[in-house]
Amino acid sequence: MTAEAGVDRPLRVALLSYKGNPFCGGQGVYVRHLSRELARLGHRIEVIGAQPYPVLDEGVTLTELPSLDLYRQPDPFRTPKRDEYRDWVDVLEVATMWTGGFPEPLTFSLRARRELAARRAEFDVVHDNQTLGYGLLGIERLGLPLVTTIHHPITVDRRLDLAAAADRRRRFSVRRWYGFTRMQKRVARRLPTVLTVSGASRREIVEDFAVPADRVHVVPIGADARVFHPDPATPKVPGRIVTTSSADAPLKGLVHLIEALAKLRTEHPRAHLLVVGNRPATGPVADAMDRFGLHRAVEFRKGISDEELADLVRGAEIACVPSLYEGFSLPAAEAMASGTPLVATTGGAIPEVAGPDGETCLAVPPGDAGALAAALARLLTDEELRTRIAHAGRERVLRRFTWEQAARATAEHYRAALAERAAPAEKTARAQTPAHRRS
Repeated sequence: MTAEAGVDRPLRVALLSYKGNPFCGGQGVYVRHLSRELARLGHRIEVIGAQPYPVLDEGVTLTELPSLDLYRQPDPFRTPKRDEYRDWVDVLEVATMWTGGFPEPLTFSLRARRELAARRAEFDVVHDNQTLGYGLLGIERLGLPLVTTIHHPITVDRRLDLAAAADRRRRFSVRRWYGFTRMQKRVARRLPTVLTVSGASRREIVEDFAVPADRVHVVPIGADARVFHPDPATPKVPGRIVTTSSADAPLKGLVHLIEALAKLRTEHPRAHLLVVGNRPATGPVADAMDRFGLHRAVEFRKGISDEELADLVRGAEIACVPSLYEGFSLPAAEAMASGTPLVATTGGAIPEVAGPDGETCLAVPPGDAGALAAALARLLTDEELRTRIAHAGRERVLRRFTWEQAARATAEHYRAALAERAAPAEKTARAQTPAHRRS
């Protein structure tokens, strides 16, 4: 290993994030917490991101690499004004949106490569957060080792959305929107180092993206135990169930939790649901609340801080993760760290986080509203069980799933990528050195 890849030298890392909303989805959460912990380890972290820009902690630099922000509220799918266009990448972004596709992974990767080409001497390693755009393939030619995180293949979301599509027109729209997954498959196969957050995601990446298994490494993420922890001063709200749902998408399984709540309230009328996320005006969740008359029993909160979220989770009697699939499940880890007993499905990697049924959580099959209702009722009526599961769940998270552990493991992969890139150059240099000088 050369001095360039030395184990003690702080690293200069460009962390790429094409989408960094800290209140919607896991990518912004990942970028914020991982960058903070890497900085605490002494590394210099610069996040290069597009809208919505990530919220970062002290010690981490944000470089804005703006897109045209075509999906911003309150005017999503907007057509930019003529003076907003800057170059051909902007034209490509609009043209893809106009034809029903999702351009951001591709266009961000092209802009990121251009940015890094101009600043290649400022970084030791580039870490991409699931962009998987064609522009990434040029980064190693700049002399920069590349490490990529794939939380889970978006092909999983595509399959679930196609299965939920009501008609041929909707299926066509879903296929066009997810057209970028073909690019992501091609790019993923050519990446030298892929990090992912669970064994379940690793299997999906190998199967769906055909990435060689020896290139995919599991680095679990977790909860910020400094924020998510028990607090006896926080009163429990009787009957409250809390869940996090970043979107009204089949993947998140919120509609099944709404159906479970309707069943639960026939015997436990105080049971009610607090959803951390946006209230959908239309769609399956809104339809289910109308059908069961649950609008007054379901509350939505959005745009809250980590501290506010931790208070809400601590104040609930039960936390629930009803997802059909998760590549990891940060909400499960955060609830367990907070000392709130968990009901969770067995979708995807959730069991890797939540642990054994009856010990650290109550586990139910995904998509089964009846099983969800039964598990929630069991916890609501058994205080001793709630206490035991809550304690065991927190201990599991502290042992296995913290951001500090994730940052240390990620930095090890940075150094391995640096060493691997340095090895061919060293071998060539030795071959070109005369034998009498090597002796």
